[in-house]
Amino acid sequence: MESSLLLTADEQPISIEQALRYLDSAGKLEPVIWEIIRQHVIEKELQTVEDLDISSELLDQVILDFRLENELTNYESFQEWLNNQDLDYATFRREIAAKLRLEKLKVKVTEPNIQEYFIERKIFLDRVVLSRLVVEEQTLAEELKSQILEDGVRFEQLVQEYSVEDDRIFNGMMGAVSRGTMPDALRAAVDLANPGELIGPVEINGLWYLIRVEKFLEASLEEQLKEELEEELFEQWLEEKIQNIKVNIQVKF
Repeated sequence: MESSLLLTADEQPISIEQALRYLDSAGKLEPVIWEIIRQHVIEKELQTVEDLDISSELLDQVILDFRLENELTNYESFQEWLNNQDLDYATFRREIAAKLRLEKLKVKVTEPNIQEYFIERKIFLDRVVLSRLVVEEQTLAEELKSQILEDGVRFEQLVQEYSVEDDRIFNGMMGAVSRGTMPDALRAAVDLANPGELIGPVEINGLWYLIRVEKFLEASLEEQLKEELEEELFEQWLEEKIQNIKVNIQVKF
């Protein structure tokens, strides 16, 4: 097969075969092929799936919103932005339309399963704000718990004095923690607790924890999270499609 010119570098020709050899030598050929097949699958679906047309009214509104958001409201600033992006208006409009069609495809593909997927992932999406006091001995942890519950000593004071973790300077505040990443024993105790309640001592990796539950942050299928889950589901769907495609490279390199 006759070599096909791909590009030139300092006027030196680089053929498709050479480019593939370079990518293969660098260990980057497989991800490039995967991306090509990925785009091929998307383009094929966009051509065959119905109800993906974008109305002129919607396209005009999206472009207007983009210009307002990026302070490109006057003609000169918008034209300068297009020039900096090496775009003309017609190309820009086509790119926006293509993105909108892709978003519609994602919704169409994922909508039947998004609720079920949300429920499956909810344990990792729900979060809890926790504070902790961590010591090396169980007896000390039990004594400190007694001081808090029976003697009224402030949790934050004991964290500053006794905790072996660096977050003691923040009064032991751990921030928001995913329920799904917690050790089973801790998650079970946290799920039964109320905000402000003290849990423990609980042993984790040889240390003893007193945990105070600050706040529960239960996940809901709102816009941003829904978009993230749609993206995950769409990528899973694409991967399944790609795995069923037989790929043969026709260029010898």
